[in-house]
Amino acid sequence: MELNAQERLKIGEVIQVEIGPVAHGGHFVARHNNQVIFVRHGITGEIAKIKITAVNSKIAHADVIEVITPAPTRVIPPCSYAGKCGGCDFQHVQVDQQREFKRNIILEQFLRIGKIDLLQMGFDLKVEAVEPADGLHWRTRMEFAVSNGGRIGFYGARSNDVVEINDCLIADSRMNVAELANRTWKSDARVEVAVSSTSEVSVVRSGRSISGPTQLIEQVGGNSLKISPSAFWQSHKLAPTTLVKAVISKLEIKKSDHICDLYSGVGLFASAILNEISDQGFVTMIESDKTAVADARKIFANKLNVKILQGLVAQQLSIVKRADLIVLDPPRTGAGEVVVKQMIKFKPRKIIYVACDPAALARDSKTLLDLGYKLDHISGYDLFPMTQHIECVAGFSPANG
Repeated sequence: MELNAQERLKIGEVIQVEIGPVAHGGHFVARHNNQVIFVRHGITGEIAKIKITAVNSKIAHADVIEVITPAPTRVIPPCSYAGKCGGCDFQHVQVDQQREFKRNIILEQFLRIGKIDLLQMGFDLKVEAVEPADGLHWRTRMEFAVSNGGRIGFYGARSNDVVEINDCLIADSRMNVAELANRTWKSDARVEVAVSSTSEVSVVRSGRSISGPTQLIEQVGGNSLKISPSAFWQSHKLAPTTLVKAVISKLEIKKSDHICDLYSGVGLFASAILNEISDQGFVTMIESDKTAVADARKIFANKLNVKILQGLVAQQLSIVKRADLIVLDPPRTGAGEVVVKQMIKFKPRKIIYVACDPAALARDSKTLLDLGYKLDHISGYDLFPMTQHIECVAGFSPANG
């Protein structure tokens, strides 16, 4: 419902509200005089004073500035930058409660966007914990902004201002963020740091390597992949192993299967699939990123039963002749209706969908169900603790058998 100018809250206004349910995006929903407010740093059930930070004709945004009645799951954030840096949404929430909130987000997105009631369908949805248990020091890929003063940091929430930092508690400790924070950088620089599973550390400034190897060795399930630091790789140090296990265990591969790996990156899933098929089996990878494709072509150079197509999935999938099974790991925007309809033409026995956004997964799941597939399983993985992000793995098969 649109509100007129007199009814709307004003930026800077402070009001008292009861914090409602968690919402997609790391906010909690509150209401005041029929206006919906998305609130940061609250917890469902709390009574809090909030300060309005943005307003439009339909919604407002706000930050908690004082908790009057705290939730029992509220904790002191471990990081001194919590509430300032825009990176972590849930540091004020117990880690197990973070997973419960993420579960609720998945359920809500499927119900609202996909019109799919997972609980009514009998799914015992869980967001599984992934070590480390405290939710800290897990991230192996970091991108830092640089302040006008030449110090690394992160952008504040809904802001272009850089919050300077001395450390980052979710960064893998092998990055030695404190040492990077002591350096002076060019203010227009972008600093990217990557740590491999073999403890190699690469630092890249504005696209140029300044320390460490220009190729990192990542080892997953007995496979060794040599990749560029700038190529996409799962950021949680246990994510590659966790997701490969989740995908392969549900794919039900036959030795002679032809398998499509869509949005394949450098070949995380393709390398695991090759361990399961014979010389009669075949893997087709489709990836648009040039760096990832260049790495993949080196990794699979000696594999005669691997074909790598560079380009948009929606365009390259039309070249593929056969796909008994499909694995896809699209960006946050999801696959979309065009790609889903192309996948269905192959009549694959199984589709395993890896998703980093439950909203996109819910939308694409609805399309799959409308086109005659059924949802076999769905699981969440807490691969982004302290943040609102969630990784999901969902499996689909033909509804008629």
